[in-house]
Amino acid sequence: QVQLVESGGGLVQAGGSLRLSCGASGRTFSSYTMGWFRQAPGKEREFVAGISWSGGSTDYADSVKGRFTISRDNVKKTVYLQMNSLKPEDTGVYYCAADGRDPIATRLTAYDYWGQGTQVTVSS
Repeated sequence: QVQLVESGGGLVQAGGSLRLSCGASGRTFSSYTMGWFRQAPGKEREFVAGISWSGGSTDYADSVKGRFTISRDNVKKTVYLQMNSLKPEDTGVYYCAADGRDPIATRLTAYDYWGQGTQVTVSS
């Protein structure tokens, strides 16, 4: 079992930066692939970024490549999402999720555990 808690969301102007954190409980955090997803109002939840259990592999949605960076610290049981050059279309609730399998999956159904989400709002 893994429990996930996101933090770091907020209101930022276009072009600004935010760093999201997702803290995990449970002894097996280091064995999970981790992902970040987001959901904008009226839209489906979508994959943003993923990272393998070791941190050696990452994957990104095309819309965030070059602007967002996912990383993890298995000692601190935390996964991060550094978001730079933010755009209004990045607005939404951001969720972290844990998947007990490899490789990095982009579909929601592959992930077993989810956090409660943190709101990110980018103003123009």
